[in-house]
Amino acid sequence: MDRLPTGTLSPLATRVDEVLARYDYEIGPAIAAIDGAVPGYGGLFDPETTDGEIRSAAEDVLAGDPPAPPERRTTPTDDAVVLYVDGSSRGNPGPAGAGAVLEVADGPTVRLGRPVGARSENNTAEYAALHLGLEALAARCEPATVEVRIDSRTVIDDVWGDAEGLAAAAPYKPGIRDRLAALPACEWTHLADSDPNPADARAAVGADIAALGP
Repeated sequence: MDRLPTGTLSPLATRVDEVLARYDYEIGPAIAAIDGAVPGYGGLFDPETTDGEIRSAAEDVLAGDPPAPPERRTTPTDDAVVLYVDGSSRGNPGPAGAGAVLEVADGPTVRLGRPVGARSENNTAEYAALHLGLEALAARCEPATVEVRIDSRTVIDDVWGDAEGLAAAAPYKPGIRDRLAALPACEWTHLADSDPNPADARAAVGADIAALGP
């Protein structure tokens, strides 16, 4: 998957995001690759790991052989695909991340995450999360129907309604529009705050990455 747009990130967070893009934003394998390149027993989020060690580890991963691309299911599936999305911002605006979890019948659950910006708002991160999930969906399968589970009324009212969207969401909206238009059918479910959303944890990790620096 090509690297997706972001807001302003530190050079270090940008390099980690480039590693994520190389792994098609599957956050577990990407972080494992960085952790494996950090010397000793440290890792990306180990307090003892220095910025220089993270930068060197990211460079090592990017210089190595790319991982195998995700398997694509070319036969359309009649089963509904469920896409969870969520955005997170600390400080609103602050370090922000996007998360998405893709559940396909008879297939592996795909868990994705990425930084959105060092000073981005929560609603911007929600758009980035929907964009991330739809791009991953397009790369992996051809579903007959998709159910998007999302807790942002701002995104729902803009994308599926007639509300005016956020100016900061402009980098994500063309991709969202194009991916939704290519789907045979798509419906959305509004998640209440009390509803479980597995994308939330991935968005939080994305915000952790957005906070990296310098």
